[in-house]
Amino acid sequence: MKEEVKQSLQKNEILVRALFMLFFIVIYSISKFLVIGIMLFQFVTIVLSEKPNEQILKFSQCLGIYIYQIIQFLSFNSEQRPFPFSKWPDAMPYPDVVDKSNHTSD
Repeated sequence: MKEEVKQSLQKNEILVRALFMLFFIVIYSISKFLVIGIMLFQFVTIVLSEKPNEQILKFSQCLGIYIYQIIQFLSFNSEQRPFPFSKWPDAMPYPDVVDKSNHTSD
């Protein structure tokens, strides 16, 4: 009897994970369009002001980390459910690769 209960619980856990996976597949699909929108907005910002929007840089970095967390969950590399079931990822300090004023030309 205990074995049947254990198998039933395992099946329920797999079904619950499958539902979460479907949810995150939808979120991942939407995030691709969001990345394209951010890219276009940042491109226009750089063309017009010659510098990137710092808030968009930080948000896009967080979004990249979030997409990575989704992929980790979907590929069974993590059991941690990404946002909204855990906190939104924090931006990590990033190198200023866009600012060319620090570079010297030869």
